[in-house]
Amino acid sequence: MCGIAFIRLKKPIDYFLEKYGTPFYGINKLYLLLEKQHNRGQDGVGVANIKLNALPGKRYISRYRSISRKPIQDTFEYINKRFKALEENSPHLLKDVNYLVNNEAFMGEVFLGHLRYGTYGKNSIESCHPFLRQNSWRTRNLVVAGNFNLTNVDELFDFMVSLGQHPKEKADTVTVLEKIGHFLDVENQRLFDHFKAQGYNDNREISALISKNLDTQKILQQASGDWDGGYLMTGMFGNGDAFIFRDPNGIRPGYWYEDDEVVVAASERAAIQTAFNVYFEEVKELKPGHALLVNRKGEAEEKEIIPAQEKLACSFERIYFSRGSDQEIYQERLQLGRNVSKKVFEAVNYDFENTVFSYIPNTAEVSFFGMTKAAHAALSLQKLEKIRALGNAVTDEDIEAIMSVVPRAEKIAIKDAKLRTFITQDDSRDDLVAHVYDVTYGVINDEKDTLVLIDDSIVRGTTLRQSILRIVDRLNPKKIIIVSSAPQIRYPDCYGIDMAKLGDFVAFRAAIALLKDNNKEHVINDVYKACLNQINIPRENIVNHVKRIYEPFTDEEISTKIAELLQLGNIKAEVQIIYQSIEGLKDACPNNKGDWYFSGNYPTAGGNKVVNKAFINYMEGINERAY
Repeated sequence: MCGIAFIRLKKPIDYFLEKYGTPFYGINKLYLLLEKQHNRGQDGVGVANIKLNALPGKRYISRYRSISRKPIQDTFEYINKRFKALEENSPHLLKDVNYLVNNEAFMGEVFLGHLRYGTYGKNSIESCHPFLRQNSWRTRNLVVAGNFNLTNVDELFDFMVSLGQHPKEKADTVTVLEKIGHFLDVENQRLFDHFKAQGYNDNREISALISKNLDTQKILQQASGDWDGGYLMTGMFGNGDAFIFRDPNGIRPGYWYEDDEVVVAASERAAIQTAFNVYFEEVKELKPGHALLVNRKGEAEEKEIIPAQEKLACSFERIYFSRGSDQEIYQERLQLGRNVSKKVFEAVNYDFENTVFSYIPNTAEVSFFGMTKAAHAALSLQKLEKIRALGNAVTDEDIEAIMSVVPRAEKIAIKDAKLRTFITQDDSRDDLVAHVYDVTYGVINDEKDTLVLIDDSIVRGTTLRQSILRIVDRLNPKKIIIVSSAPQIRYPDCYGIDMAKLGDFVAFRAAIALLKDNNKEHVINDVYKACLNQINIPRENIVNHVKRIYEPFTDEEISTKIAELLQLGNIKAEVQIIYQSIEGLKDACPNNKGDWYFSGNYPTAGGNKVVNKAFINYMEGINERAY
């Protein structure tokens, strides 16, 4: 789940020096856009910049990538070190725009930044965006970065090979770069031949005409016609033309803003609002299947690249990945907490006096607020009923006793800095892992209170089992209820989230265990055979057979089994797991209907192929992702 940041300065650098007192306006804003999206990826950072008017013999593309422990800081320290040297030795040059543009890197008008969230492969510098395809002809240079995963890399790779190319790696990043690059070459050649046929003989003049007439829309249409996946693809050509392109289902998010000074795009709206101090309504959502095309003159326009399909934007963005400072996401997370609360109140029999509500840090905090707001509302109704039941005999003391009860909301779990474990024995290491979280003592009544802890989601259950349940059980609650603001994660993601292996999911393991408990192993084998039978058929005809693993059981039966799997033998308290319903999710996040990891309903045909392959991998003990 990577993040992108794009800035096109529409005014000359000296304009920003005069108005804002710095020639580094673009660099500073790019830093802000990346920093305000650092939640989207901390495995690496890359930035690139293009100068529009560099003379021949001068570099016009700058790029730097980092996979250090603090990649944003490292990247901008690298960029700024030359300017710091100027400040020490020739400070007057920091105000000399002509000198800076002609002699220093990252002093162009077009900026592209990327935050990497690794879902596959090694965390090497080669895996870090932006990727660069270089050429001596300016309009054939290509810089690409994106938040994407494609499910049909093998097919795309074979296409490149059929052209006679020799891609250096079978990866969606390389494939996308070369696919766009191929059709950029085709467009350059088409224009060259066109202007030659019109009688132009000066190649320098033809190069200038090509730069003015590149059809970015056509290039993207040709390159992306057979992509299957979720993506927000961002790119720059060497002449300064740029694009931000969203998949036809709108799986991955993308937003943009324009005024008379800049064109800006990012993965998250709130980042643009903060970095440029603009209102919610001024930031536009990029339409599915469309690209924001920014030409070398700074003119921006949204154009259709692929016909939009049903919008199935990723709901996990709203539950977890995107920052909760976005006004829509904040309200949606509150509603997630409200929507799951009824199940929680029923589980504690509406006994608010002996229930403590808390959350697992930190992304569940807003849904926790929603749950506690719902608790206040439910308790208010309860108080009203009690007062009415007393009738005319009610006294001030009665009312005071009833009104004094409030929901008990406390900060129980505290996440400490990462603990390093050097001991190799499993028992000793597990004991240290349990201390990744600490707890607040003195607020739980021994063997009397029920402790309710809400989390944003439960994927593998490892942290719950090895750390959270063990540490909060020390508080001696009568019962521990773990609440997930998301539904049960049952199916792998193949569009950019690191949830690719079925065997990792505690909900899947629970369903398999239930099948075995109920002598229904034949279902497992039948699904395996059905998946094998679909390996070689066209992906458009593939159906998700893994749904049959869950069909014999209710959500509650699977939740009960999950609680059993997560509860170690030395946990004294009763443990219950409560999940959000898919209906509750849809109500809370009405504009992000993509729920394939919960429902198994994939937005693209490649998703069904991936889930079946993931099941085959599970059955055959192959510990790798299915795409």
